[in-house]
Amino acid sequence: MSQKRSIFEDVSGETPKEAPKAVGVIDGGTKGARRGIRAWLMVLFALVVAMIVVGGLTRLTDSGLSITEWRPVTGAMPPMSEVEWQSEFDKYKQIDQWQIENQWMTLADFKTIYWWEWGHRQLGRVIGLVWTLGFFGFLVARQIPTGWTGRLVLIGALGGAQGAVGWWMVASGVTSGQGVTTVASYRLATHLGLAFIILGFIGWYILMMGRLERDLMQARRGKEAKLFGLSTGLLHMSFVQILLGALVAGIDAGRSYTDWPLMGGQVIPPDPMMLEPVWRNFFENPGLVQFVHRIWGYLLVIFAVVVWRRAQGSAHAATRFAFNAAIAAIAVQIAVGVATVVYAAPVHIAIVHQGVAIAVWALILRARFLSHYPIASSVRDAT
Repeated sequence: MSQKRSIFEDVSGETPKEAPKAVGVIDGGTKGARRGIRAWLMVLFALVVAMIVVGGLTRLTDSGLSITEWRPVTGAMPPMSEVEWQSEFDKYKQIDQWQIENQWMTLADFKTIYWWEWGHRQLGRVIGLVWTLGFFGFLVARQIPTGWTGRLVLIGALGGAQGAVGWWMVASGVTSGQGVTTVASYRLATHLGLAFIILGFIGWYILMMGRLERDLMQARRGKEAKLFGLSTGLLHMSFVQILLGALVAGIDAGRSYTDWPLMGGQVIPPDPMMLEPVWRNFFENPGLVQFVHRIWGYLLVIFAVVVWRRAQGSAHAATRFAFNAAIAAIAVQIAVGVATVVYAAPVHIAIVHQGVAIAVWALILRARFLSHYPIASSVRDAT
């Protein structure tokens, strides 16, 4: 006697197969070589940090105008003979910097400043090569997680733009008969600012790649909106201070007044509006440029303390620690900044000042990230 069948049974007798599970956007984000891409981004981050430091030393040693041409490909090779060295030196002799300030230079002296600028440009080429090999390698291998291709392309595009901005900056100082002996300070600020923007994007992506997409989605539910907004404001304020510092460096304004907290024995430096038109004073008047940099620094510190105190109420230990690290770095930067002024911006202190600025930028960025994507803490940690 035949057995009873369920009305839902497949009469063909075949065992039904389980339907494949749908993969959503969040799960798709877990695919790809996240660890490999994160390691690649870390290499790029380290190279950009090195680029900023080398760029600072190039500026502090007045080496930036030693190469008077922009040759992205052929310029990768330095002079290989005395004839080629002499040719490069002769080109340098045609610009105002040599004619007004550096006629004392011998070929040996020229080689010193040439190597600084060549090294700076060469490092830029290395960064471009590392990005190109990494990006297209992951792309061809189809290892880029869902939603990340555009982000990684953005880094490369900004890097390419930075090369063009770098030459735009140098071109402002490669002049003859105009009495110009340095690059335009606002172009220098643009160049440095873009470097920090690139560093910020890379740093943010490294932090995101350190956690799975589903973890980030879960963490965002606990976002501390007020703290995130305050830390965003702090990041923007620090960026403005970086730009102001570049304006100071661009005209050597850090060596104009070496007393602190006063300037020339008074609160406001003498003749703050001596140039015409008035707007030129904010770019070319050493006293006013340094004064604005100082005042903005004081405002930045006050706001940083406000943000830090707010962060102490966070329920997440990692977030509190991140803001503690940021405020500590800002305190160190204050001390280094004062030393830079008092000692008239010697190279070794000035470059430390720029290096600590990188640390401040990165630590504020990390604190901001954790206020947006907090790491869950236990009740015991919160108390």
